[in-house]
Amino acid sequence: MQSYLRAQDDGLAMRDSGPWVAEKLDYLQRYIDIFTTSMHSKPWRAMHYIDLFSGPGKCKVPTAHAVYLGSPLLALTAEHPFNRYFFVDLSAHNISALQARVSTSPLSDRVECLVGDSNQIVNHLVERILAGDRARLPGRWSSLNLAFLDPDGLELRWEAVAALARVSRMDLVIHYPQGGLNRYMGRAVDRDEETIVDLFFGGPQWRAVYCEWRARGTGPGVHRALMDHYRNRLAELGYREVLRDDEVGDEPLIRNARRRAPLYRLIFASKHPLGHEFWRKVTQRDVYGQTRLL
Repeated sequence: MQSYLRAQDDGLAMRDSGPWVAEKLDYLQRYIDIFTTSMHSKPWRAMHYIDLFSGPGKCKVPTAHAVYLGSPLLALTAEHPFNRYFFVDLSAHNISALQARVSTSPLSDRVECLVGDSNQIVNHLVERILAGDRARLPGRWSSLNLAFLDPDGLELRWEAVAALARVSRMDLVIHYPQGGLNRYMGRAVDRDEETIVDLFFGGPQWRAVYCEWRARGTGPGVHRALMDHYRNRLAELGYREVLRDDEVGDEPLIRNARRRAPLYRLIFASKHPLGHEFWRKVTQRDVYGQTRLL
């Protein structure tokens, strides 16, 4: 049990991953660190961490014989803890392993593990957070929140993002499934019925963006246009769009370690400029200490 909160095999279920998972988790860990270190002493009503696709809490990379703490345990073992943690996963098996690990933490009473569809459960979590904010004591600010939305594929629906945006201070780190979209978009764009891609983008408007790119035939890749569309939708929810000086954007691109094929990006969203300042600091370098090139 002493190994449950360490980056080592503890005999419980782990999520099989590729070596690129180290880069993603490094970005998240460093953002959690700067977020909690800078904000823990402020008069927030509470600080919440929400992980809608938590998995079992650890990842293993069989090809490298490596084990990593997954996103929920990175948050739980941060130097400055959150007041409340919400871990959600569709798999009861994953949640069982995660609960066993969490039970060994001195912060276990702050953790709530939930089994079910995150796109539905998120509404319940948002209502609870908003109710707490409305009932906060005089002199306290509303809650400060960080949500990590990192499914295996295209499971995240726009409606879950919109639900989280109802909370005034809710930073988001969103998995943009570039590789998965590449597999589905060409078939989905001409379908009459609603597709999984429509659910991800929150409607069929992405199809016009895709068709314009396809008709043009040259120029920037389709994902720059689609991410601009996604970020514009985030702006409609109150999130600020802040670009780097080179106007390329702040979304780290995670690639397949062997073939270097694009897998996914991390889109960051915050309603406060300080959040974007933190994210820029985090994404200036990758897990290997190299200056990041897009």
